[in-house]
Amino acid sequence: MAAPPQLRALLVAVNALLRKRRYHTALAVLKGFRNGAVYGAKIRAPHALVMTFLFRNGSLQEKLRAVLQATYIHSRNLACFVFTYKGLCALQSRIQGKTYQVHSFLAAFLGGFLVFGENSNINSQINMYVLSRVLFALSRLAVEKGYIPEPRWDPFPVLTAVLWGLVLWLFEYHRPTLQPSLQSSMTYLYEDSNVWHDISDFLIYNKSRPSK
Repeated sequence: MAAPPQLRALLVAVNALLRKRRYHTALAVLKGFRNGAVYGAKIRAPHALVMTFLFRNGSLQEKLRAVLQATYIHSRNLACFVFTYKGLCALQSRIQGKTYQVHSFLAAFLGGFLVFGENSNINSQINMYVLSRVLFALSRLAVEKGYIPEPRWDPFPVLTAVLWGLVLWLFEYHRPTLQPSLQSSMTYLYEDSNVWHDISDFLIYNKSRPSK
């Protein structure tokens, strides 16, 4: 079925506007907002669905509401951050007439403070995800720039051993210091596996189902 003439004319006008270079910077900021919202939803929805149905108690309606709320918050925050970052980068470049490396840091610094500065579970997960990758990237950058010598052997196995040693030590003896979702995952793996009553909660279920 062909689109109405008015709709076709509107699409032609919108596409013509999108192709104009003079509006490219502003439109890039808007598309960044769109991409942030979509990516945030794609990342959070599956994770929230699995974690909620594995570890959270409550009715189906309550669990679905929790999944939707977590997805919305992640999607909104990421969209707002991308919008703020790209907007501030464009503003600095316009004011100074060219782009400098410090623009990225300053724009992201302010955007991170405004959007991800609230100490919530979702923001903590996002910030820890970013932190691990920043530390890896800075280590590689330090080697590339010659600030530290390139290792003669692969340090990854030692790093892995130290990380897992520390996280299990923290879980066993300083559990409140770990992020709640990590606590839940590790409780499921290392504590719930110590308890069973019969074959049903040994192989089929994690915990015995309450008798009716």
